[in-house]
Amino acid sequence: MSNERKRREALVYHAKPYPGKIQVVPTKKYSTQRDLSLAYSPGVAEPCLEIFKDKDNVYKYTTKGNLVAVISNGTAVLGLGDIGPEASKPVMEGKGLLFKIFADIDVFDIEVDTKDIDKFVETVKNIAPTFGGINLEDIAAPEAFEIERRLKEELDIPVMHDDQHGTAIISSAALLNALELAGKKIGRVKVVISGAGSAAIACANLYVALGVKLSNIVMFDVKGVLHTGREDLSDLQQKFAVKKQYTNLAEAMDGADVFLGLSVGNIVTSDMLKRMAKKPIVFAMANPNPEIDYNVAIEARKDIIMATGRSDHPNQVNNVLGFPFIFRGALDVRATKINEEMKMAAVKALARLTKEPVPEQVNIAYGETRLNFGKDYIIPKPFDPRLITEVPPAVARAAMESGVARNPILDWERYEDELLERMGNDNKITRLLMNRAKMDPKKVIFAEADHLDVLKAAQIVHDEGIAIPVLLGRRDVIEELMREIDFHAEDVLIIDTKSDDEKERRNRYAEGFWKTRNRKGVTRYDAELLMKERNYFAAMMVNEGDADALLSGYSRSYPTVLKPMLELIGKAKGVSKVAATNLMNTSRGPIFISDTSVNIDPTAKELAKIAQMTARTVRLFGMDPVIAMISYGNFGSSKNEKAEKVKEAVAYLHRFYPDLVVDGEMQTDFALNKEMLQKKFPFSKLAGMKVNTLIFPNLDSGNSTYKLIKELNKTESVGPILMGMNKPVHVLQLGASVEEIVNMTAVAVVDAQEKERKAKKEGV
Repeated sequence: MSNERKRREALVYHAKPYPGKIQVVPTKKYSTQRDLSLAYSPGVAEPCLEIFKDKDNVYKYTTKGNLVAVISNGTAVLGLGDIGPEASKPVMEGKGLLFKIFADIDVFDIEVDTKDIDKFVETVKNIAPTFGGINLEDIAAPEAFEIERRLKEELDIPVMHDDQHGTAIISSAALLNALELAGKKIGRVKVVISGAGSAAIACANLYVALGVKLSNIVMFDVKGVLHTGREDLSDLQQKFAVKKQYTNLAEAMDGADVFLGLSVGNIVTSDMLKRMAKKPIVFAMANPNPEIDYNVAIEARKDIIMATGRSDHPNQVNNVLGFPFIFRGALDVRATKINEEMKMAAVKALARLTKEPVPEQVNIAYGETRLNFGKDYIIPKPFDPRLITEVPPAVARAAMESGVARNPILDWERYEDELLERMGNDNKITRLLMNRAKMDPKKVIFAEADHLDVLKAAQIVHDEGIAIPVLLGRRDVIEELMREIDFHAEDVLIIDTKSDDEKERRNRYAEGFWKTRNRKGVTRYDAELLMKERNYFAAMMVNEGDADALLSGYSRSYPTVLKPMLELIGKAKGVSKVAATNLMNTSRGPIFISDTSVNIDPTAKELAKIAQMTARTVRLFGMDPVIAMISYGNFGSSKNEKAEKVKEAVAYLHRFYPDLVVDGEMQTDFALNKEMLQKKFPFSKLAGMKVNTLIFPNLDSGNSTYKLIKELNKTESVGPILMGMNKPVHVLQLGASVEEIVNMTAVAVVDAQEKERKAKKEGV
């Protein structure tokens, strides 16, 4: 992707369809005059008076307890430097987005137009009553240290400068685990640090708190080693000044056990690594280029334990592992501050979590057979769903034990349930899907690439490394559209199925097709004509192994596209009927809906088979299926044959697949409201459980439901995911959006990965 296009896409992303990345959404009803009179005058006076009587009631009647201010003056924004408060706002909004999607914390971003420490502190103090916590962001050192120190002393709510402490907490957890793997005692290791800014000093301080000896730390800035003879060091830097005046970084790294890089890329060489002690620990965290390239490092030292700030290498030190969950725990006990005990609790929780068995959902996301504690896994992955239930409770307990919690948690089991409920507020599963696809991208045919939206989707999956696109359609149209959208890719194959250039391939495909269908009324001439039709051609490409998967259906009706797929590719072994499911990323979490596109009125046994196939698909996404078989009645309340059909399907599943978590027939509201189901039907296998899969009795109900959810709630839909096919083929809904096509490409890639894995396992 060209730099100009990257720039343009970034600007469009932030500008459309609405400027910015966050918004305020009402949480109370406001449809009637009564609602408005309660929301504002005169009803609003009552909570005001209660808060006047007792200020702590502000947590009971307002959003303060779940509201964090992300505050900056724009003096140290990313790698851009001092660009001012207005220019820092997109970053602060982005931080707010991360708070919300990882820990369900609401954020107002505040940009303060002053570099004066006193004025900045005074501003934050004046607005602090609005918030439950303060996250300081992108403030230049050394002012950042003084600002944080004063605010922590003068405010009674949690304050944290994440640029300092986030990196320190995450890298400390990685350090504990790396030392354990290397068999080294923390009190004996020599640590060399490149960088002497706020993050480096925070890391060094936390390492000392963990047990690293201060005398064993050597720190460098752009002028060289921090030594006692220098007069330009800040008070905080002087703590790490050493007597020896090392000539350069290479000299200091001779015999070192640990290297921490928070400086600039490519300043460490292979020779430097070779001079380090046995089993060296290297955290090269400069972005976007580490202090030493990962591949260069592991080639230089086979015994190295390495982490970077990048997601494309093992052991990413990513602040998102920390700040959302630390603030979550602090807010939930109304902590007056984030103290050292709470930070240390987060460190140990992250280190401990790494050693526990990894959920299949995480293995799937990162394309691993099984992640295990070891040199390539010393810290949890950002997509690990356990973070929300491990780190906040540890932080909350530490706040309580250190005496800074004003609202102690008494029921920890209930608290964990509440944390799990917060997990439904984003689309993590789509990010997991994309991440897995990128691990092993496959060749995917876009059968309608001469349509602009389809080509835009192909461009995205190519640039993002999700898939290797093959473009089918009129070459002149495709090339013109590619110029229009700045899609320059020499490696992308373009095929015009009707051109003379493809005659040899068409004849080869026609021969193969005719041999499989010559006893079903297809002549050789018919086969040759059909190979000029892109869906038949694409299906044969997949059949012949010239591509791994295909997508079609953007411009044609679903049945029209499905027909050639069934004729040429056919059903998988043991499948009597194919079906389709849609993954809906709802506010309560991901929900699979079947059948949404194929079977008009399935029989009871076919419904059971659809449920089985959907369960396998749910597991493909790393989730355990909890299935409700939907009807208009509940557990025999109707004797109509349509309700009886669902009842019969459930009985079949209970008899032959007792381990499958499934029940019905039941109405949709009971399926989705576990408390209501528990109260009215406590005998149900789903009572008290969170259903994530709905099987509808016919195509009318399944298709209408998923489209209703999608349009009314603007819910992201991934699908239809075609289940039961012999090869990875998926048929899009007519007029699918660019985003939907990209999502379905990732599904097609993961489907191809899974089929390839299964074939290898079976020795096919």
